[in-house]
Amino acid sequence: QVQLVESGGGLVQAGGSLRLSCAASGRTFSSWTMSWFRQAPGKEREFVAGIGRSGSTYYADSVKGRFTISRDNAKVTVYLQMNSVKPEDTAVYYCAAALSPSPAGLSTAAYYTWGQGTQVTVSS
Repeated sequence: QVQLVESGGGLVQAGGSLRLSCAASGRTFSSWTMSWFRQAPGKEREFVAGIGRSGSTYYADSVKGRFTISRDNAKVTVYLQMNSVKPEDTAVYYCAAALSPSPAGLSTAAYYTWGQGTQVTVSS
């Protein structure tokens, strides 16, 4: 089974940038949809961005134009480039995997492998 480990979280000022990484172990990495979710204190976990096996991407409206998801199959790693961050982006960010060619239309139930999360704090 695929194991995911997030890294790259930290403190960043509003308007700044941060890049999160999710390292995956598993021989089927290139065939899986990989996505980022986040959960702020007192709020439900929400979808942020996803990328399919062919490179197709899907973003939540709240991050479109600011965040970019990408994958490097050779390094077995998924990234989330966060630009123009806002205080409301503060949350624990999780990466997750699903056996689907595309992240479009997937529910959270489709993701059965999750990382431990990495904290992102945006100061105003």
